[in-house]
Amino acid sequence: MPGPISIRMGGRLMLIHRSTLALIFYISLCALLPASAFAVAEKDFLVFDDQPLQEPLAFPEWFKLSFLDLREDLSEALDSGKDGLLVYYGQKYCAYCMQFLEKDLARGDIQAYTLERFDVIGIDIHGDRMVVDLAGNELTERELAVREKTNFTPAVVFYNREGNEVLRLRGYYPPYRFRAALEYAADGHYRNEPFREYLGRADVPLVFEPGDLNEQPFFMRGPMMLDRSRIRGERPLVVFFEQGNCHACDVLHSGPLLDPEIHQRIAQLETVQLSYWDDTPVITPAGERTTSRKWAESLGLFYTPTLVVYDERGVEIIRVDSVVQFYRLRNILDYVLTGGYREYPTFQSWRASRSPKLFLK
Repeated sequence: MPGPISIRMGGRLMLIHRSTLALIFYISLCALLPASAFAVAEKDFLVFDDQPLQEPLAFPEWFKLSFLDLREDLSEALDSGKDGLLVYYGQKYCAYCMQFLEKDLARGDIQAYTLERFDVIGIDIHGDRMVVDLAGNELTERELAVREKTNFTPAVVFYNREGNEVLRLRGYYPPYRFRAALEYAADGHYRNEPFREYLGRADVPLVFEPGDLNEQPFFMRGPMMLDRSRIRGERPLVVFFEQGNCHACDVLHSGPLLDPEIHQRIAQLETVQLSYWDDTPVITPAGERTTSRKWAESLGLFYTPTLVVYDERGVEIIRVDSVVQFYRLRNILDYVLTGGYREYPTFQSWRASRSPKLFLK
């Protein structure tokens, strides 16, 4: 594997790993480009048909051929000089999984870096293969996916050399976001800062800027008194965490939220929009007095737009903190409005109950 290279800075000789040098170059390049350049590039990854695929996906050939004993997989990864495991949860007919496998992991730089630092284990969330987890528990792929609350695929979990989870991504993210996640997990940044802070510091296309939020007629007006701990709400509540100059937010508002079927479903919910970085006073569904910024921090959010859905008693049902298009969003709203979350532990298990043919192909 490529080692560090020597660079003289300020009269001192320094050793810098090639991946770190590449990141420095990337950040420097990004700083020279206008924000509009990122919006154009990002659009290719945010807008796609998310209907179920007609043909099944397969794991890439370069995924590890594993017997699904994660303890052995981790040991073998360390023996080969890697930094841990990357466990991928996917579905055969998932359009978001195809985006991830064919847009993110197909990029030469991302694939090479992933292979250098991690062994990748593929899990089919509807599969029947037996898995031994890092604690030695034996269960099926399907049972593991339910236990890990895999609501959205692709889901990616990073484990370090000690077998501890250090980062979890739920759903599909554009390539530059996944590359940042790789760097964050492989280089141990999780020891010093949350992923949210790392992105704000290192991921130039995601530098947060002021700007107006997208308006919608169904958003409630302030004050943001969302307490449901003492007085039960009449309907489920969905909180939109957004920010200004957010291309992904614009895509959500100019696409899925204009769809009549989605609009009709959202009208049956209480809806609130909060700025991710503002200090707007809020009383949360749990009755805590805070601000929108501090609430986002406490929830561990690192993506906008993020939708967090609460039931009538203020208990979180589900959150959407990744790219979402028409088909998935419509089904999420149905999962909430039909009360499917009360019977099924994950959104995916509810989906399988409604469309069994899709998952038995």
